[in-house]
Amino acid sequence: MSLQRNKTSSLRLITVASVILGTADLLLFHQLSSGASFTKFVVVLIILNFLIWILWAGFIYPHFFSPLRHLPQPKGGWPIIRFGGAGFQRPAGQRFLEFIERIPNEGIIRVPGFFNSEAILLANSEALAEVLVRKSYDYEKPGEVRNFLRQILGDGLILTEGDEHKFQRKHLLPAFSFRHIKELVPVFWSRSIAMREQIIKEMQETVEPDGQSVVELNHWANKVTLDIIGVAGLGRDFRALSNADDPLVKNYEELLEPTSEKLVYFVCNLIFGRKLVSWMPWRLNERLMATTGTLREFCLEFLQQKKEVMKKGSVEQLDILSLLIKSNCFSDETLIDQLLTFIAAGHETTSSAFAWAAYLLAKNPEIQTRLREEVRSNLPHTSSQDPTYDLATILDSLPLLHGVTQEVLRLYPSVPSTIRTTIRETYISNQVIPLGTRIQIVPWAINRSTTLWGADALVFNPERWIDKDGTINNHGGMMGNNYCNLTFLHGSRSCIGEKFAKSELKALVAVFVGGFEWEMADKSEVAVPAGVITTKPKNGMKLRLKELDVW
Repeated sequence: MSLQRNKTSSLRLITVASVILGTADLLLFHQLSSGASFTKFVVVLIILNFLIWILWAGFIYPHFFSPLRHLPQPKGGWPIIRFGGAGFQRPAGQRFLEFIERIPNEGIIRVPGFFNSEAILLANSEALAEVLVRKSYDYEKPGEVRNFLRQILGDGLILTEGDEHKFQRKHLLPAFSFRHIKELVPVFWSRSIAMREQIIKEMQETVEPDGQSVVELNHWANKVTLDIIGVAGLGRDFRALSNADDPLVKNYEELLEPTSEKLVYFVCNLIFGRKLVSWMPWRLNERLMATTGTLREFCLEFLQQKKEVMKKGSVEQLDILSLLIKSNCFSDETLIDQLLTFIAAGHETTSSAFAWAAYLLAKNPEIQTRLREEVRSNLPHTSSQDPTYDLATILDSLPLLHGVTQEVLRLYPSVPSTIRTTIRETYISNQVIPLGTRIQIVPWAINRSTTLWGADALVFNPERWIDKDGTINNHGGMMGNNYCNLTFLHGSRSCIGEKFAKSELKALVAVFVGGFEWEMADKSEVAVPAGVITTKPKNGMKLRLKELDVW
């Protein structure tokens, strides 16, 4: 009934606007038809209609007719822009966190944007459940966002919508099952050890008198996660860790390096559209085309090689791509899009999380020490090849390791903010939401909300994920339900690689904390979250490492 009433209201609004414009046009025609030239008449008519549209869209509709006008909203803002730049401020999501914390609300906050355009910020679990689960296909990523990201991620699972998304997700899910991820944990572990060995080699070249060395971890994080997604996801060893000039690493580091220019470039793509920006004499256009073109060629070549290997069938292929090829559900073009998605999203997100884990443990040395003791006393010697060790089960059973990784992912979600647009008139918590309304879903804000997580929401507290009897929990003491933790979203658009990412991060953190003791190279440094899509440390992650005896 509420939707029907709103449709009637919308028709009335259109009627009112038509009457206003029609009346103005008739009056103008009457004034000018007596002797004015036709060209002058048309020009004045266009200008008048434009001014009336501005008056209607910018002032009359949002203040007197919008069904969202009664919702709580922030006060002030920049003239004309209002709060349209909130999504582009860094750290991404921080401004939205301020809105959620300061504005009394019942789960929905209206955020006025450019010239009073409207967006909805979701602030509680009920509203999030409505959008992410109950009516997930009423919402899609905005076209301009998809057009930009498609160049980097391809038209894979992350960017498809509707029936195509349902089809892809259904046939991709088996490759990300718990059983299959468990089989991949030895890959995570072996590549984590390989990273440690390469870092030790670098330290030997730059060792200081106290036996310590300064290492920029972010670069190694990119390399190891790329190697992991190569072997576990694609069945190919990129050898990024051992290759100092690996072209794949260089391509992705160039694409994903968090610079101010890239942020401006991204914003321009959203405001003016991909087509217009691509015509600009901007060097980033040239570099983006060259880099993404190289990556697509690489994926095509690799897919062909993979199919040839599988035809021989001499060795069972456990990687994710092999399972997709065997399913016979995807065309070669779609498989290439999935490869682009796997490689970019599959390594970048965990790479960022690993860097933040190292940062938080550097800032909390007592937790670092306790975690090291837990890891070294429960996990096998890193040179052990004993097949009886169930690495996956052991990694998942360690309470503090679980708490640390969960807390890192809570405080620094790899994708801190995302947007949806309503593709039909709908409602959230009985509030009518018009067609075309932007919906802000902000993991950074939800994961740090004191309303949802308590007074210590901003504190790195792994203990929240451990019950008093020492057993692991998956709620973290949140004051609500699972929708209070949005790192991997929920529902049909949740991250399909959640289990993969968590297991990978646990292996990386365990090997690193077991093999090194560290602090920030600059003890006073406060890492600044940056990046366009994902959250990365702005100036890298420089750590002062001390090698420990291998356990």
